[in-house]
Amino acid sequence: MRGALDRLGRTGRFLWSAWSGLAALGLLAALWQVGHEAYGDFILPTPLATLQAALDALSRPATWDIALLTIGRALKGFVAAGLAGGAVGLAAGYSPATLRLARPLVTVLLGVPPIAWIVLAMIWFGSTDGTVAVTILVAASPVVFVGVAEGVMSRDRGLDAMARAFGAGGWKRLTTLSLRHVAAHLFPALVLALGSAFKVAVMAELLANVGGIGGELAKSRANLDIAGALAWVLIAVAALIAVEYGVVHPVRAEFERWRTAAQPWGVKR
Repeated sequence: MRGALDRLGRTGRFLWSAWSGLAALGLLAALWQVGHEAYGDFILPTPLATLQAALDALSRPATWDIALLTIGRALKGFVAAGLAGGAVGLAAGYSPATLRLARPLVTVLLGVPPIAWIVLAMIWFGSTDGTVAVTILVAASPVVFVGVAEGVMSRDRGLDAMARAFGAGGWKRLTTLSLRHVAAHLFPALVLALGSAFKVAVMAELLANVGGIGGELAKSRANLDIAGALAWVLIAVAALIAVEYGVVHPVRAEFERWRTAAQPWGVKR
């Protein structure tokens, strides 16, 4: 019962904190409106016109299929990048020699722009989902790798030694100490990787002509439909926000429940 009440309280605080995010979006809309007043409707339609175009698009069932196709591709690449980057980063964090070997490779991967990987993936895999998945994997996994490796390296080795002295085995120390500390570095990296996954997915779809939101952006570009293009961008961003705040942040809150101990009501417990 207490656990359910704690979770309900965290959910309420999380929803209440959305006001600051809505205020930021309101500021963005105001700046957007200023841009419209300065450059006109052809260059930058109003936020309301773009929102109306997005709602009109979402009223068609085909739009949901297109959006779900892009979301599915982005999430597949994101999960693959998270697993690959997390596993290699965890191993490298415990092995300084492996970390020294991997750092130059990570620099190379981060230095190559995603559009170059898209071109190479198109040559290797053609206009298929493999192009999108490989590009996301290469673009996002280094970010997760760096976050996990830095988290492992910065752990408190004194706590690890204390747990060992009390008889905790390697697996117990990993799950109760190391991973909880690594989570503080992992989730910011996952947020960046998720944003990269959606951006790269749309970019790869546009260039590889494999449908999805990127394909619709290509059609809007050909028709000089500025409002339509911005509407698809708005749909992609809304999908990203829904996944980030509906999945990633709630999971992060579960992993970081120990942070509430630093609050006055947490100390009383």
